[in-house]
Amino acid sequence: MELSSEFLAQAHYWMRLARTLDDRAIVMHKQGKIVGGMFSQLGHEAISVGAALALGPDDVIAPMHRDLGAYLVRGITPRRMVAQFFGRVTGVSRGRDANIHGCGDLSLGIVGFVSMLPASLPVTVGMAHGFKLKGEPRVAMTFFGDGSSSEGLTHEAMNWAAVFNVPAVLIVENNQYAYSTPLERQMCIENIADRAANYGFPGVVVDGNDFFAVYQAASEAVARARAGDGPTLIECKTMRMRGHAIHDNMAYVPRDLLDEWTQRDPIARFEQRLRERGLLDDAKLSELLVRIEAEIDDAERFADESPYPDPAIVTEGVYR
Repeated sequence: MELSSEFLAQAHYWMRLARTLDDRAIVMHKQGKIVGGMFSQLGHEAISVGAALALGPDDVIAPMHRDLGAYLVRGITPRRMVAQFFGRVTGVSRGRDANIHGCGDLSLGIVGFVSMLPASLPVTVGMAHGFKLKGEPRVAMTFFGDGSSSEGLTHEAMNWAAVFNVPAVLIVENNQYAYSTPLERQMCIENIADRAANYGFPGVVVDGNDFFAVYQAASEAVARARAGDGPTLIECKTMRMRGHAIHDNMAYVPRDLLDEWTQRDPIARFEQRLRERGLLDDAKLSELLVRIEAEIDDAERFADESPYPDPAIVTEGVYR
C-alpha cells in the first residue's frame, strides 16, 4: 500500500500528539489537576491512529481507554480532551466524567467508552447492524483488550456480528496483561484472532507496533465491511508500557519484557521509516515537537481557565 507523504506526515502528527499529551497527562495527574484516574496509552499509538485513519467521515468508532489517538484523529481537540481530564464544563462530557470514560461525541462519530469491558463491543455490533438494516454504506469499529476477549459478552457480540453479517471491524489490542493477569494465564491459544474462524468470519494478526501493518489491515477490513462482506477481527499484538492505571506500579511485569518492547516502540519505528524515505530529519522532528508542545500548553491553559459544571445541570442529558 503506497501512502502519500502528506498522509504520512499527518499520521506522524497524530501519533506524536497522542504520545506527548499522554506524557503530559502523567504530570498533570501528579499535580492534582486530573479528576479521578488516568489511563496511559503509551505504546498503543500505531493501533489507535492507524485504525482510526482507515475509517471514512460517516463511519463510527468506539474507542476505549488506551485509544487516545483515535479520539484525536476523529476530531476531539487537545483543549476539549484536557478539559475532560480536569472535569471542566468545556470537556467532552461537560464535566460529568473525567479521563477517557464518558468521552463520546456522536457529532464526530465517536461512541463514548463504556468502562465495563467489553460493553462497547455489543454496542458497536448493534450500530453496525443498524447501518445494514438501513442500507447505509457505513462501518462501525471498536477496540477491546485481551482480557475482554475472555468475557462472555465478547462471544455473544462476535456471534451476532457473524450471524447477521454486519459491517463491523473489531480490534483486539493484545497488550499481554489484563490488569495483572498475563496472557498465558488467560488462554491456551497463540492468537486471539484464531477465534474468529469459529464464529465464521476472518481473523487477522498484525504487529500492533507497526503503523503500516495496522493501517493496511484496518483499511482492508473497512473496505470488506463496506462492501457487505461482514465483520473482521484484527488482533494487534503490543505491550502495555505503563500500569493498568496511574495507581498501578506494574511490579508484576518482568523488567526484561518491558525492555524488549521498548526496542519496538511504534513511534520510533514509524519515524525510522520516514527517515528512510527522506520525509523526516532532526530539524523537522524538532519543529513538530515544538508545535505540539505549544498546542498542549494552550490546551492546559484553556482547561485551567474553564469552570467546573454547575451542579444544577447534573441531570441534563441523562436518560431518566
